[in-house]
Amino acid sequence: MSSQCTLCPRNCKADRSVGKVGFCGVSDEIYVARASLHMWEEPCLSGTAGSGTVFFMGCNLKCVYCQNHKIALGTVYNAKNAKTPSGLAQVFLRLQQAGAHNINLVTPSHYVPQIRQALLLAKGNGLTLPIVYNSSGYELPDTLKLLDGLVDIYMPDFKYMSSSLAAKYSHAADYPEVAKAALAEMYRQVGAPVFNEALITRGVLVRYLLLPGCLKDGKAVLEYLHTAYGDNIYISMMNQYTPQPAQLESFPELNRRVTTYEYHSLVDYALHLGIEKAYIQEGKTAEESFIPDFEDSGFL
Repeated sequence: MSSQCTLCPRNCKADRSVGKVGFCGVSDEIYVARASLHMWEEPCLSGTAGSGTVFFMGCNLKCVYCQNHKIALGTVYNAKNAKTPSGLAQVFLRLQQAGAHNINLVTPSHYVPQIRQALLLAKGNGLTLPIVYNSSGYELPDTLKLLDGLVDIYMPDFKYMSSSLAAKYSHAADYPEVAKAALAEMYRQVGAPVFNEALITRGVLVRYLLLPGCLKDGKAVLEYLHTAYGDNIYISMMNQYTPQPAQLESFPELNRRVTTYEYHSLVDYALHLGIEKAYIQEGKTAEESFIPDFEDSGFL
């Protein structure tokens, strides 16, 4: 698939198998920026010991406001961390041994075939943790089908209902329709949420990050999700948008944090819709301390 890459909606057809990079910014060599026990996911994932996050380099969306831009742009930020599928499987097993509640694959879309191989190897060597697919939501159903039976929890973003906002901030006018189709495939695979005490073990948890000035679109996202899926998914409404001034010279409207009024209005609208299975954030979450330290590669 990487010899003429069509793994994601960009359909760039780059020959990643010979070292060329696609829109995602990487070849088919697996570059992992960090693997660690992460305590700042939703409580049902982080629990008391942490989610076993594996941050992949590169991204097929490249949002102008990305807080993980150091690795999302595809620069080989930590070249020593190139992995084969068998090496990636060992990373998963080390995280399990360290006490992780789950294996959390962060921005994995452009590495799905390699991740499939790694998961099969790891599961064959004793990996029993739930697998979380943590993505931008900009996915192709056919690619997601490669993971059917291997992923337990899908955690996509649903960034926009507005095509114009998607085009402006993520270079993807087709994002709303693409994300709808991807979410439908994710739900088909794993169904409604299942919990073991406080930890989710199966199901779909959709994240929505409120952007400055985008409250109207945020309400449209919530309305769509609740109309389409009701209480069969969880929704995480996030206020942690952290502006990165160096990236936002052309987007001054994004160079501020979300106001308390904006976020509370979003939460109030969720209550108005009747959304009950949701997570909200309180306190000062829009801090750079919540951005992972990619200088420390963790359990690699």
